[in-house]
Amino acid sequence: MSASRLVSVVVFLTLVSGGLSASQPFSTLEERMTGQEFREAGLHQLSDEELAALNRWIRERSLTLEAYRGEATVDRAAPPPAQDDAEADAAEDRRGFRGEGERSPINSRIVGSFTGWRGDTEFELENGMVWRQAESGEFAVREMHNPQVEIRPGLFGTWRLSVEGYNSVVRVERIR
Repeated sequence: MSASRLVSVVVFLTLVSGGLSASQPFSTLEERMTGQEFREAGLHQLSDEELAALNRWIRERSLTLEAYRGEATVDRAAPPPAQDDAEADAAEDRRGFRGEGERSPINSRIVGSFTGWRGDTEFELENGMVWRQAESGEFAVREMHNPQVEIRPGLFGTWRLSVEGYNSVVRVERIR
């Protein structure tokens, strides 16, 4: 990808992201774009580190623009709970069980090594939740340790898991 094209894409995405409210969580380029848009923009050619740096740059500029406009306040998130607290919180948090709990996104990390999913993969999260792949299909990545994941509600009570840095999603169901 040429430098001028990359700059054009970054400027466009920064302007688009500047309209988002600070109360909304930051969405990476992979989450905002379809796979085709991602490839057409040439972003698939970036290394994981380059893509993470670009997402970080956009996130920082988006928040700065909103703060400049007086539309945002910085919310200092509490540190993640300790593992024992996470398990207790997961037991109380009913999201993901059929017909139970609120339907808001879940952000956590997979505990340990992650290399993708293969049809019946279970995902143990550091927040104490355990989810299982609920559809066929495979997705392979080079080994990652404790990757950030987001589980978002889908249609008809379903949930979809995505791993930070990748554009693939898989339908999952909560088992614990």
